[in-house]
Amino acid sequence: MIRVGLIGAGANTRARHVPGLRAVEGVEIVAVCNRRPESTEAAARELGIARTFARWEDLVADRDIDAVVIGTWPYLHAPITLAALGAGKHVLTEARMAMNAAEAHAMLAAARRHTELVAQIVPSPFGLTADAVVRELIAGGYLGQLREVQVVHRTAALADPTAALHWRQDAALSGVNMLTLGIYHETLLRWLPQPVRVMAQAHAFIAERVDPDSGAKRAVGTPDSVQVLCEWADGARGVYQFSGVTPVGQQGHVLLLGSQGALCYDLVRDRLTGATGPGGIEELKELPVPAEKRGGWRVEADFIDSIRAGEPVRHTDFATGVEYMELTEAVARSAQLGIAVKLPLAGRA
Repeated sequence: MIRVGLIGAGANTRARHVPGLRAVEGVEIVAVCNRRPESTEAAARELGIARTFARWEDLVADRDIDAVVIGTWPYLHAPITLAALGAGKHVLTEARMAMNAAEAHAMLAAARRHTELVAQIVPSPFGLTADAVVRELIAGGYLGQLREVQVVHRTAALADPTAALHWRQDAALSGVNMLTLGIYHETLLRWLPQPVRVMAQAHAFIAERVDPDSGAKRAVGTPDSVQVLCEWADGARGVYQFSGVTPVGQQGHVLLLGSQGALCYDLVRDRLTGATGPGGIEELKELPVPAEKRGGWRVEADFIDSIRAGEPVRHTDFATGVEYMELTEAVARSAQLGIAVKLPLAGRA
């Protein structure tokens, strides 16, 4: 029996982690702790969890709990992870990994000090279906030499100027994380190495919003539009474009262009297209994903498998989390200072 405690039973925890964990034989969710006592009690009643804690520190310290699922906002991911690993608990933490690269490195260092424990980040759900196919095609030379990378995600999530300030727009809660930069870059890291240099600009078209707690207008702490130029060690170049304020023209994809072919993964429609060979590059056709290679969401089962059988964490380990947090912080630094930033980061501590 593996006994799990929840810290932060938010929407994703309720929708995915609770049913996912309960679908695995021999797993029991035994405790919950939310930000406020009334929220904790409500979650316990709704989810049928016997024990509640007023402080996450007490849940982490409880000897009857084997693993902790962290569903809080990023500002608590590092403190809870460090405490949980120190208390001998396995950790599954919600993305994004941390507030900044320094916290991410501290979490990775702690995980490496406790190799007997599983340390896993909830992965990006994008691209899981055809992940194995994309890996095989790239490894088999489908693209030839990679030359161009395009990563685009445009939505209307922040387009309404009358909408209240979201917690993701509060830098005190979300850190350097911005829009879907981290989650899309994590997806790309399954297929490509980390870039070595970025140059970025960022902007908040809607610079003020009403704080839902105070009712007063306050400055938005994160951008709603981000553009990034990237360079890879092998010479490939890339362009990232993210926007939350585009009511028209919404899309999300990763496009890889090489000397021999092209692959495009529409991450919104979960559709893989490609073409290779002379004369075939311009017209991309849908690529089949055989049933035996088809991936999907099995995060909670993978977490338990890693605990029980020592299976290595694939989606997503702390080392990958450090890479996407370094990229995110490099973008923030570049946009703020107006200079190119090299990766891995220097002076990250």
